Parts: sequence; C-alpha cells; structure tokens
Amino acid sequence: MINHWVILAVYILTFLIGLPANLLAICTFFKKLGNKPSPNDILLFNLTASDLVFLLFLPFKMYEAGAGMEWHLSQTLCSIASYFFFTTIYTSSLLLMAIAIDRYLGLVFPFKYRLMRKPLYAAAGSVIIWLVSAAHCSIVFITVHMPDPNATLSKNICYENFTEQQKKFLLPVRFEFFVVIYLLPLIVCIFCYINCIYILYTRPRITKGKKQRAIGMALCTLTIFLLCFLPYNLSHLVGFSSNDSPWWRYYTLLPSTLNTCLDPFVFYFSSSTFRESKTVSVLKKWCFTHKKTKKKVELSVISIAVV
Repeated sequence: MINHWVILAVYILTFLIGLPANLLAICTFFKKLGNKPSPNDILLFNLTASDLVFLLFLPFKMYEAGAGMEWHLSQTLCSIASYFFFTTIYTSSLLLMAIAIDRYLGLVFPFKYRLMRKPLYAAAGSVIIWLVSAAHCSIVFITVHMPDPNATLSKNICYENFTEQQKKFLLPVRFEFFVVIYLLPLIVCIFCYINCIYILYTRPRITKGKKQRAIGMALCTLTIFLLCFLPYNLSHLVGFSSNDSPWWRYYTLLPSTLNTCLDPFVFYFSSSTFRESKTVSVLKKWCFTHKKTKKKVELSVISIAVV
C-alpha cells in the first residue's frame, strides 16, 4: 500500500535542497556567535543545528525507502536513527515557538524586555528545549527494545508494525506529543504573531519593510506548523482514537522533512545577520539582475512585434 519510490524521491529532494541552505545558515550564525550574538541569533543557530542533525540522519530513511520500506540493519541502529529523526522535528517546533515569544515580548515590552534580554537566557532556553524533545522521544528506544516473548511480527520493519503491548504504551504517549509539543506551540505562535502584526500596523512610525517582514515571518512559521508538522501529528491523534498506528503515517512524514527547506525563509525574515550575509546578497543581486534582463527581453520582443 506504500509507494516507496515517492517517499524516496521526496527524501532525496529534501536532502539536496535543505543541506546546502542550512549549511549556509549555520556558517552565518556561527560567525555571529563570536561577535555579540543576539538571543534571536542563538535560537536560530539551534534551529539550524536541529535541521542539520535531521538531514544527517535522513540517509537512513532514504535507505529504508530504497529497500522497499524494509530495514535490513540492526534494530539498535533503527532506534538511534528514528530517535534523532523525531527529536529534531519537535525541537524545531519548540524553537519556532521560542522565536515567536521573543519577538512578541520585544514588541509589547520594548524597554523592559531589552534590559532582560540576554544571550545567556536564550542559550539556557535552547538547552531546555533540546532536553524536553530528547526526553519525549526516548519513547523510541523503549518501544523498539520492549521485551515481548509472544511477538511474532517481522523484525525487518523499523519502528512500525507494533505489537499490542507496544501500542498500549506508545499510542497514549503519541497523543501527549500532539497536545504538549505540537498543539501548544502552535497556539502560542498564532497568538504571538497575530498580536505582533496588530501592534506593528497600529504604530505609524514602523517602516513598511519591518511590517512586511513580520507578515512574512508569521506566514512562514504557520506554514511550517500547518503544512509540515500537522499531518504527522494528526496521525498521533488518529492512532490514539482508533487504537492502531495508521498505515498512511509514512506519508505524513514527508511534509515534516520539508521543514528543513522552509526554515531558511524563517532565517531570512527574522535575522538581519542572515539577510546581510554575502551569499544571500549575491543570490538577491543575481535574482534581481535576472528578472531585469528578462523584462528587457520581453519588452524587446513586444516592440519587434509592434513594428
């Protein structure tokens, strides 16, 4: 029922696009960390690091898809690959929430928050986020290595086809994932960005560029939550209500991988460090020149047609 070639194609496309984009971002933020980084830079650095860890373990999922969704490696390697694969997904959602909160507090309490806004707090918050997502996803090791003498399911499947004993333990935990580390961050992001946009548009002195970047940031974040993370987390809700892991769960992981391709847009709208980096500046200049040249060619063709 699973078309593994579709899954493999999406994984390869994500890897080819996401890896260079996030390498560019990590280099940019790494340089900034040594030169008075802002809390926002630290949060974005951790978001980039999360994407890169995800991409480094993505080849294991590519191997799985290429083998027809079968796993011919050890179950220990299966649990390690799955653990980092899922941990980075939830780390990204929590970091996006932290970035939204940082921007909201900076707008609502500009003077008071500026005095309290220190890079150390952002670093501590990032460590807590990593620990929370890592602790939640330790369920992978518990589930994969749960002893069950009556198990008759094939061992050639990685983190799927669970026994009844595994389901009783796993499905309620997945439901907690949906509520605590997906739905709650989503609600917080919606609240923060709606209020940010409202505040910006009620202050006439705010430049048009800042308003547009705020809208772009909000749209990118909500797109990641709704397009990338929602399908996979809905599978948790469906699995809990039906007492079974849905077969289409494989496909819900595909939008989650695209998160690594969309995060660079978040970097662009939220960080002047990233926008002003040399590579991004060259790309913007190339796109502008290409667009201008194309327009000139179109005008020339029109003028020739009129003549």
